[in-house]
Amino acid sequence: MQAYSILASMKYKILLAAFFVVFCIAATAQQNYLITGTYTTGKSEGIYVYQFNSYDGSVKAVSSVKISNPSFVAVSADEKYIYSVEENAADKGKGGYITAFSFDRKIGTLSFLNRQPSGGDHPCYVSVDKTGRWVAAGNYTSGNLSILPVQADGSLGAVTTIIKHEGSGPHKVRQASPHVHGTFFSQDNSTLFVPDLGIDKVMIYAFDETTGKIKPAKINPFIASKKAGGAGPRHMAFHPSDKYVYILEELGGAVAVFKYKNGKIKRNTQSVSTMPIGDTSFAGSADIHVSPDGKFLYASNRGESNTIAIFSINQRNGKLALAGHQSTLGKTPRNFNFDPTGNFLLVANQNSDAIVIFKVDKQTGLLTDTGNRVDVGKPVCLKWISMQ
Repeated sequence: MQAYSILASMKYKILLAAFFVVFCIAATAQQNYLITGTYTTGKSEGIYVYQFNSYDGSVKAVSSVKISNPSFVAVSADEKYIYSVEENAADKGKGGYITAFSFDRKIGTLSFLNRQPSGGDHPCYVSVDKTGRWVAAGNYTSGNLSILPVQADGSLGAVTTIIKHEGSGPHKVRQASPHVHGTFFSQDNSTLFVPDLGIDKVMIYAFDETTGKIKPAKINPFIASKKAGGAGPRHMAFHPSDKYVYILEELGGAVAVFKYKNGKIKRNTQSVSTMPIGDTSFAGSADIHVSPDGKFLYASNRGESNTIAIFSINQRNGKLALAGHQSTLGKTPRNFNFDPTGNFLLVANQNSDAIVIFKVDKQTGLLTDTGNRVDVGKPVCLKWISMQ
């Protein structure tokens, strides 16, 4: 009887230990680092790192690093490095910078590696190709894009390629000259898409991941806006199926839907407003994302609306149907992003100095305020790194 009791006790302890291990693994899987880029013209000092809990949507501050106007950041595919713009036009027009950091996932801290001139004024977007060997930067004011090589230690080499766009658009103030607003690599890494708000086009470049060279695509080297008065393409989002691409128009306040195959954008199938019905104010549309499950598309409006437009996606043809609008509960929503589980959507409200955290209803796509906030000066860009 005593032997049985001892055996039962040992089994209980083993099961308890196993349960504890599983619980710890599950708890860790729910934790991710939230990397936040900001404008430093207010109370912010640079890039901020938080620990985000995808179980309850809670956030805990981890670390920060000082840097000037890191309004957009990019994370390498292996999550070891972070690249940030310094959105300035320093040194009497010599341009801004792209800055490289290494990231320690054990403790959640960034370490400065180096910085390189971005090749233009006011870099507003940065991305890393799928190999992690090349960084693409979009310089807004000077209307050009550049390619920088990544060294073995994650630091940046000097710019190897600069392409200057030419032209203008019908909007006399916002489209008097080129304004590159994004650099998006295709999933197969063969193409670089570059929305240019100033010339009303998305320029398309063939990308060589071995050499880092880019050149205009042989077929359809650009997509021209069809909206009278100037649409001002800003950002893009690809459907997880890689069958559709969605282009957000900042000036026109609309999402243009395109067929997409093998890195090539096909015909335009739909254009739909991001604004609430009856709202005729300036949209100032800023960011666009497809939910991880591919069922819904979201777009932010920075103007007086301060809303997130929510659309359901027809899985047969990629077309959008309005599901609703959600107030961002703040001012000037810039970028927003889903947490890695897709359970939460976080909105960076630039001019109310807060990130608002919403719960996502995966059946309807609608959002519910969790009441959780991240107080940070002029938040703009939100990215993720796994804690595992």
